Formats: sequence, C-alpha cells, structure tokens
Amino acid sequence: MISRKLRDIENLHITLWLIKDTCWVMLWRPLGMIMIIPTVFVAIYLTVKSWPDVKERLHNLAVCGWILANSTWMTGEFYFEDSLRIPAVCFFVFGLGCIGWWQLVKRKHEVD
Repeated sequence: MISRKLRDIENLHITLWLIKDTCWVMLWRPLGMIMIIPTVFVAIYLTVKSWPDVKERLHNLAVCGWILANSTWMTGEFYFEDSLRIPAVCFFVFGLGCIGWWQLVKRKHEVD
C-alpha cells in the first residue's frame, strides 16, 4: 500500500516532469536543463522508497529510465544537434525491460 505522503510526492513528480517537458517544447533551455535535477532526484527518491515492493520498484525504475531518456533526448536537441537519441533509446529500453520483467515474469508469479 502506498502511503499518502508517497502519493503526494508522486504528484509533485508529475508536476516537475510537466514543467521540464514544457521547457523542452518551449525551447527554454536553461530552465529545462535545471528541471532535470529535481525531476530525476524525485524519481530516484520514489524508487528507493518503493524498493521493498517489487511491483512498485520495477515501475519506478521504469519511470527513472523514462525520465533519463527524456532528459538525454532533450539535452541532445538543445545542445548536440539531436545526436543523443541512441543513448536516450538505451534508457527507454531499460524502462521497457523493467515493465516487461514485471508483466512477463513477476506478475505471473504474484497471481499464482
């Protein structure tokens, strides 16, 4: 069961993520880059706090992968002529691997 405090932090995380992505879309480079820090920090914090629960851990690890992928992609678009897509894809694949592991392996064992 997720505590009310963690749920509030998840909601804060969504807000940080939306601000970061809005900066990306609006091409507000400095603020977008600054927003990477709290967004990634909160994603990692939620992952650490959820560690004992395998389902929550894997989903939060996937979110970390997604945030890192988004941040890498944004940085590439802002400063490296969009040349960081391959590293971004690696983070996306990591996230998909976490979700895939949950869906294909762990979830099945939880239901049994």
